[in-house]
Amino acid sequence: MENSLRSRFIIGVLLSFLFLWPGRLQATQDQAVPRSFSKDRLIHEAESLSRKPYAPARNSIPEWIKQIDYDAYQAIAFNPEHTLWSDLNLPFRARFFHLGLYFHDPVMLHEVVGGESRPITFRQEMFRYRKPVEPPAETANLGFAGFRGYDRSDVESDFFAFLGASYFRAVGASKQYGLSARGLAINTGMDTPEEFPLFTTFWLERPEKDANAMVIHALLDSPSIAGAYTFAVSIQGDFTIMDVEAHLFPRRAIERIGIAPLTSMYHHGENDRRFADDYRPEIHDSDGLAMWTGSGEWIWRPLVNPPFVHVNAFMDQTPRGFGLFQRDLDFNNYQDDGAFYDRRPSLWVEPLGDWGKGAVNLVEIPASDETFDNIVVFWKPADPVRAGSSHTFKYRLHWGSQLPVGPTGGRVIATRTGEGGMPGKKRVNSRKFVIDFKGANLDGLTSTDKGKDRVEPVATAARGQIMDLTARYVPSLGGWRCHFDFVADSADPVDLRLYLRGEQGALTETWLYHFIPQ
Repeated sequence: MENSLRSRFIIGVLLSFLFLWPGRLQATQDQAVPRSFSKDRLIHEAESLSRKPYAPARNSIPEWIKQIDYDAYQAIAFNPEHTLWSDLNLPFRARFFHLGLYFHDPVMLHEVVGGESRPITFRQEMFRYRKPVEPPAETANLGFAGFRGYDRSDVESDFFAFLGASYFRAVGASKQYGLSARGLAINTGMDTPEEFPLFTTFWLERPEKDANAMVIHALLDSPSIAGAYTFAVSIQGDFTIMDVEAHLFPRRAIERIGIAPLTSMYHHGENDRRFADDYRPEIHDSDGLAMWTGSGEWIWRPLVNPPFVHVNAFMDQTPRGFGLFQRDLDFNNYQDDGAFYDRRPSLWVEPLGDWGKGAVNLVEIPASDETFDNIVVFWKPADPVRAGSSHTFKYRLHWGSQLPVGPTGGRVIATRTGEGGMPGKKRVNSRKFVIDFKGANLDGLTSTDKGKDRVEPVATAARGQIMDLTARYVPSLGGWRCHFDFVADSADPVDLRLYLRGEQGALTETWLYHFIPQ
């Protein structure tokens, strides 16, 4: 577990830097003999690869690349003159990341035109080097660390990027990067080391002049699995949309496979202030996990920075969606004019087709610093993943500041917690929870008395005792506030649930909290 967490922390540190870095990237096409390419051929290649023993690429990068540290990496900028498709008046363009820092696994890139692919070869003139970086006069085809995509409407600001292992990111209307997605997660949050599959090769389809999506194909490889991926990336209103198709071929049985994994950071916030000795009231890329179950229930699970690693599994069948969200978009609640946590995008996973039985897994990892990605969410199928089997998953990723869909009822807008009891009265060993709800269907409901306008809080706990449960309309909030004290009966973690109910049934989504008594 220690090695697994360290790997994720390193990637988190690097991504936090790179996606705020203003450096520009570029590309040049190679004139090699083209090869036939299609999605079906890539799927066949991945399946064939899975039947062979895993053979990692030999890390033969030169010593000068290995010496590129954080400061040196900032001295390397992409030469925009080599931007792919920049002179063709096409709706999309691409620039590339240089190897160095923590990225020592070369990625091979190809351009696909008319069903034929040509390699995109690394050349020094693609990049501009400043001291202390001094590349040798002659360099081989090193490959790249990854690439960025640009839309014709903004040729200077990238709107998505693939960089490191199988990690990728995108922005919404705020043009701010935040959380990441991955191609696949393997054994995340287990006692055994986590495995990080790699996107080893990409094929970038040259878009037509009227194309509304940039199409990318990728080959994924790792000791446990091989896979073929296709991404169709587009801007639709305030969202960046990615349609993902993944074909997976395991080499061996995988105990915990993670489909559509999301990775984010939660350091502290209004409901978790263990590390709150900071001038900024809150620090997080995401503040909660949203789930829309197959039965139609909406669930909101606030994130925490736990004292130890813990994993929650939310069982479901045919899930309608899940995602990590930054619901709080008020600058005053962050006071960060550098990282701009109030602009961080949210990410919603929409399954396409029936995913069957399984569980949304949430992994929360202790983090003492905001540069560590410590939150992971993914779908784990119920069916076992065996060697020689094949699995196909299709889904749509929505990157933006709001849900593409949402609960028809009220939603949680804040979760606060503190010492239980009442000032001036004898304290008992309890914890107070305060949860705020807002929603159009709650407007005009201002009574807890009997009748059609009645609002009733419904709270349950797996064990322990809920005390002094109340709900009231707060005019200055423009919504309903619930609060209760909880008395734990042991030191074991416990799940708490709460929602507001009216005469016709549930009025809000379900608030779910994983409480760890201290």
